[in-house]
Amino acid sequence: MSGLRLTNVTKSFGDFKAIDSIDLDVEEGEFITLLGPSGCGKTTTLRTIAGFHSPDNGEVYIKERLVNNIPPSRRNTGMCFQSYALFPHMTVYDNVRFGLRMRKIAQAEQRRRVTEALRMVELEQLVGRKPGELSGGQQQRVALARAIVIEPDLLLFDEPLSNLDAKLRESVRVEIRNLQKRLGITSIYVTHDQAEALVISDRVVIMNQGKIEQIGDPHWVYDHPKTSFVAGFIGLANIRQGTVQAEEAGTYRIKADFGEVYARVEGLRIGETVSFSFRPEDVVIAGSPGRNTIRGTVHQAIFMGNLTDLFVEFGGVIFRAQLAKGRAFKTGEPIELTIPEDAIRILDRGGTT
Repeated sequence: MSGLRLTNVTKSFGDFKAIDSIDLDVEEGEFITLLGPSGCGKTTTLRTIAGFHSPDNGEVYIKERLVNNIPPSRRNTGMCFQSYALFPHMTVYDNVRFGLRMRKIAQAEQRRRVTEALRMVELEQLVGRKPGELSGGQQQRVALARAIVIEPDLLLFDEPLSNLDAKLRESVRVEIRNLQKRLGITSIYVTHDQAEALVISDRVVIMNQGKIEQIGDPHWVYDHPKTSFVAGFIGLANIRQGTVQAEEAGTYRIKADFGEVYARVEGLRIGETVSFSFRPEDVVIAGSPGRNTIRGTVHQAIFMGNLTDLFVEFGGVIFRAQLAKGRAFKTGEPIELTIPEDAIRILDRGGTT
């Protein structure tokens, strides 16, 4: 069964089209992250799913039920907000219980569910405290317990970790993912943090200007970006353009602004202009001169402990390479690097998969 389905959903605010005819099908129990920069439409999409916005066109289905005209309180969704939205005058116990009271659940069942939810987030010992007496991470876990205690069909997260420091974010996101796996609740998570999306998701939905640029599991979208936007937004990428000149033994020769490169790809046409990318971490020190060898000069070398971030000038172009911990590099020294032929990705050829 589908946990969530969006069909041709559009939402505008005045002349601004926040969501532009998007389609999305989420399997029951799947963890999906909507990822993109500010203004890309990810939060509007989440709020449309929750019922806080009504789509101008299209349909929203939760567990095969059309919910366009159903108010948020009757969609059986649990929401974790960026600000946590806890009631400051209520205890942890009463904050978690609030949704059950609104649904007029029997008292005994309320106690059972609240106790179980607090156990899951390891806050049983803090039931009598108020939000102001808790750390940021503890407040986030209260918000999570409040969302899951109602046993929702859909769990929604609106940048829930943005108020936490970097180290706490790492631990809490793992807690959220582990809890979601145990409960098997279909979950939609909004973030602009690439690392967060790659760590936590079954699939990532990359959005840009109200549209979906690409959907796929984290490994696939990182290793096989479809567009220049995805290649540049997910991780680091060297992005260039060139003209396809010839096909040679399973590879294509591309004339770029810095010279010729060979790409082990399929489906190119001789004479077409293409955008292509390669990741800095795929570049290696050249063992011996050959195809795709860059003979350049170190423009800048940044030692980062486990790796060195190199900016290399070649043919008037600055390339980025990330090399594993090894020798030190000096500005101005000559260097030879190789771009593996199978590391080159062709971009902007259409499609969102």
